[in-house]
Amino acid sequence: MTPPLVPGLLLIASGLVGPLLTGGISSRLAAIAGPAKTSQRRAQGWDVATYGIGGTIGPSLVAAVSAWANPATAALILAGATFMAAAVVRLLPYTSPATVAAEVPRPGRTLLMMISNGPLRRTLYMTVVVALAVAALPITAVASTGELGVAPATAGILTAAYGLGGLLGSAGVMIRPLRTDADPLMTWLAAAVGIALCGAAIAGTFPTAVAAFAGAGVLNSYFFAATLAARSEYSPPAARGQVFVWIGALKITAGSAGTALAGALIAPITRFPLYLSAGLIVLAVVMSVVDRHHN
Repeated sequence: MTPPLVPGLLLIASGLVGPLLTGGISSRLAAIAGPAKTSQRRAQGWDVATYGIGGTIGPSLVAAVSAWANPATAALILAGATFMAAAVVRLLPYTSPATVAAEVPRPGRTLLMMISNGPLRRTLYMTVVVALAVAALPITAVASTGELGVAPATAGILTAAYGLGGLLGSAGVMIRPLRTDADPLMTWLAAAVGIALCGAAIAGTFPTAVAAFAGAGVLNSYFFAATLAARSEYSPPAARGQVFVWIGALKITAGSAGTALAGALIAPITRFPLYLSAGLIVLAVVMSVVDRHHN
């Protein structure tokens, strides 16, 4: 009912608070779960699951309500759900702040600390690279249906397979929490995500593509859980909240950039964005190995 600029500005405003919301809640996870590493990592599996559930149920709800009524009704239902979630957040158990407000560093100082801290630096650039890389999957799902010999509408099955794989991965973390140190674990899980992207790129049939997309979702959830563990375990208590927000903001930005890049590059060769994404992950993996060895 308004010029496109109005909803565009509103979407930008909602994006501005996204990292504060997701990073803020995740940064409280360690205090809520308790000091034991196993319980914290199991809780991080729950945290990963919330992203998977939201990313799966949200689009499904929009599609169903849009077909039943209209897109505006779907948007209003989602808005109402967020108000309900805001009330439920108030039920989270209270924990005392890790430090006084005066000791919390400013954002710029926190970013410099992250860059100079080896594990946090690797967490930062590997999170950004993997987020940029996996953002190519939904775009490729839509563009590759012709090559796979299926109807364009079945691209939703590929995307759903990726989302369900993410849920399975988060359930795996909850059932059997990660036990390895988060820093090297991120490297090898990122490499596994890159292999899964190559599998999705070379899949010649629809069933193998579904399996590859689901495998990428599983491995990306494990990688995500490892990055949450790294943020929590390697951050100074006074800066932990800002570290979560910084990485969350850059991850969201990288995901948006990855979607735009995949859309721009997909015209000449349908699978090219996936090959490029896998190559970027390999580069980040090599950088992290060299970086860790140098440290």
